[in-house]
Amino acid sequence: MKNFTSVSDVKDLQYIIKKALEIKENPLSETEKGKGKTIGLVFLNSSLRTRLSSQIAAQNLGLNVLTLNAAQEAWNLEFADGAVMNGDTVEHIKDAIEVLNQYCDIIAVRCFAGMKSKEDDVNESILSQFEQHAKVPVVSLESATRHPLQSLADCITITENWKEERKPKVVLTWAPHIKPIAQAVGNSFAEWMQEMDVDFVITNPEGYDLDKNFTKDIKVIHNQEEALKDADFIYVKNWSSFDDYAAMPEVKENWMLTGKKLENTNQAKVMHCLPVRRNVELSDEVMDGGNSIIYQQAKNRIFSAQAVFSEILNEINP
Repeated sequence: MKNFTSVSDVKDLQYIIKKALEIKENPLSETEKGKGKTIGLVFLNSSLRTRLSSQIAAQNLGLNVLTLNAAQEAWNLEFADGAVMNGDTVEHIKDAIEVLNQYCDIIAVRCFAGMKSKEDDVNESILSQFEQHAKVPVVSLESATRHPLQSLADCITITENWKEERKPKVVLTWAPHIKPIAQAVGNSFAEWMQEMDVDFVITNPEGYDLDKNFTKDIKVIHNQEEALKDADFIYVKNWSSFDDYAAMPEVKENWMLTGKKLENTNQAKVMHCLPVRRNVELSDEVMDGGNSIIYQQAKNRIFSAQAVFSEILNEINP
């Protein structure tokens, strides 16, 4: 594994899940693996789980960790090629990345969708520059279109909680929100579920279908009650419209996940990537109930990151 920006960078998903679960049993089994190496964690957006889990994972491997909250602590960055920098921007992203190349053996970056230009977001205008200019491995800590470390943690969590012989039914359900949210988590989860041995369905209101480049031929049901029937896992997440980019078409039905809706399922385990707006996306009774595995998901963020960093170190130190 030279880079980690999507599921396509994983040669064998079951192998990496198994490795993560082994790491979870003994997180300090490779404390010398990253000795003498440095990982730079660059955050252009806010973070709680991604930042802390990545730091813990890197430290468990013996890596030196540099964390930069670039939006607050660095010079104002310019991203446009050929820009005449006579305004508020002080440092071009190409120069910043070249400096990171000198300091770091791995660069991990978090860069949300701008939610203003569909073209810029779809084309990963920021992450693509790291991929283009970095001379060391690049890890996505979430980008405009994907959140791969979260999705790997989701796969780990489903694997831990499923012991039956049959395929589990996994439902990704849209949830309400008070503002437009990017499609990255939904896109990424859809991609990774296509690599898992599951019966996968997406449910969302009309006008909220995800980008077909990620969902491919996955069944999309616009009736939530129908989609949730006999579900074993329910992944709750909001996203704004992709077709009418960043818009929030009116939804008259109540799509918040409640305990009542779980009665239609196979005692489904409930997942969410966090942060969550309680009693908007899902109810307190679900969030705090026995079906919730949301905090288990959050803990598994450590082991998804550690498995990925460990595999990248294998490339650096063959």
